[in-house]
Amino acid sequence: MFNLSVLLEDSARRYPRRDALVFGGTRLTYAQVDAAANQVANLLIDRGIQPGDKVALSSPNIAWFPIVYYGALKAGAVIVPLNILLKSREIAYHLSDSEAVAYFCFEGTPELPVGTEGHSGFQASSASHFFLITADPAAPSPIEGVETLGQALASMPVQFESVATEATDTACILYTSGTTGSPKGAELSHANTAFNALTCNRLFSSEPATDTHVLALPLFHTFGATVQMHAGFSMAATLHLVPRFDARQVIDLMQRESITFFAGVPTMWWGLLEALTDDVDVTRIAQNLRIGVSGGSSLPVDIINRAQQKLGVQILEGYGLSETSPVVTFSDPDRDPRPGSIGIPVWGVEVKLIDQDWNEVTQVGEIGEIATRGHHVMKGYYNRVEATAEVMRNGWFRTGDLARKDKDGFYYVVDRSKDMIIRGGFNVYPREIEEVLMSHPDISLATVIGIPHESHGEEVKAFVILNAGAEATSEDLVRWAKEQMAAYKYPRIIEVASSLPMTATGKILKRELR
Repeated sequence: MFNLSVLLEDSARRYPRRDALVFGGTRLTYAQVDAAANQVANLLIDRGIQPGDKVALSSPNIAWFPIVYYGALKAGAVIVPLNILLKSREIAYHLSDSEAVAYFCFEGTPELPVGTEGHSGFQASSASHFFLITADPAAPSPIEGVETLGQALASMPVQFESVATEATDTACILYTSGTTGSPKGAELSHANTAFNALTCNRLFSSEPATDTHVLALPLFHTFGATVQMHAGFSMAATLHLVPRFDARQVIDLMQRESITFFAGVPTMWWGLLEALTDDVDVTRIAQNLRIGVSGGSSLPVDIINRAQQKLGVQILEGYGLSETSPVVTFSDPDRDPRPGSIGIPVWGVEVKLIDQDWNEVTQVGEIGEIATRGHHVMKGYYNRVEATAEVMRNGWFRTGDLARKDKDGFYYVVDRSKDMIIRGGFNVYPREIEEVLMSHPDISLATVIGIPHESHGEEVKAFVILNAGAEATSEDLVRWAKEQMAAYKYPRIIEVASSLPMTATGKILKRELR
């Protein structure tokens, strides 16, 4: 028997008075968080929720997110975290597809699907219990007929004995981004997530009750949930919750608090480095910052070098997906850093490169698709047997990401297979082009896509954000790129932009640029 909520419960027993969550001026101890999660579990049982029932959650990074998350697990339910930027139609799809019977929703979610005019999605879903998370738990619900979570918990006991679940039971359903069709729910077991979180602690040499995190990664995403929330709670870390990433606000937080751990996607690291103005006490930040982590997409080498120079931290770059709980590989902190590499397989995980027919690619430097097997691989896509069969075979999961391996076993992501550009019969990998563009002294951030071309099939196009004060033109940059790259690679079109569209997790939305 094993339930993922033990990560919270064990720390609450050992370190009840240690701060678990900090949000603005509110500080909650481990004992308080565990008691509130017990109230949520009692509420769900009181409303008839059975073990295995699906409970959806839409919330930014506020204290209620982990409280509801672990409360649902304690009740034996399956938690279904949803992106807070989803619209009414999309929320209705996720609730229906996951067969959710309860839904916890923060009132700031852009479109509340509660059956009111313009929000008919909730009525069309299977969820029969709706709890509104308000900024003020004591305030009445702004929606007639819907109770707030504060109201619902008012009479609930703070003691609860967690429901016994098997390690292989589903703990969480995480929905993929849906870039190649309707979003699919990846089923992760209690063991999947716990092993991955504990593996992170092993990797980072974490000690109980010592680390203090800035948690700016959205908790509805697997990166923030596993690498920081689950791993942090299991070691009684203190988590400073940041609902919306603002680089300067995070820098100010790092100066005020003894932050030892920061994890972010590449655009977050880029933002932090840009926010290190002359009035920032960089020395204080660097003295405390023990671990820097990047994931979500490949980290430009330029950012790795700047972080080392300015903050004195070697960013450990990891790789993973929702389907893999998420961590597959990570930089090895005990070996020389290899900028640009996603590292080596973490404990208990196997990785190989394959071709389209699942045959292993064995030559050093040869490009193949990443496949992985181990304790981290999902059970499958919820209610999608055929989709699961397409990506899983004999325990192996094929990721859709292209990579190469060096002679020492370190992996380097080349690109998503679907992002690869085929120009005139030649394979062009946007990741490689982006690295070259980022080496230009005037370019702060770059991304590359393929666009339709009458004779070449696809043409290479880049979007760049310039450094403050830079005056390079598109024509200047194209001429420079032509000198740096082979004729079939360099972007014929470079558009200078003031910003780039991004997901809630900070990934650049290439499909919108297309």
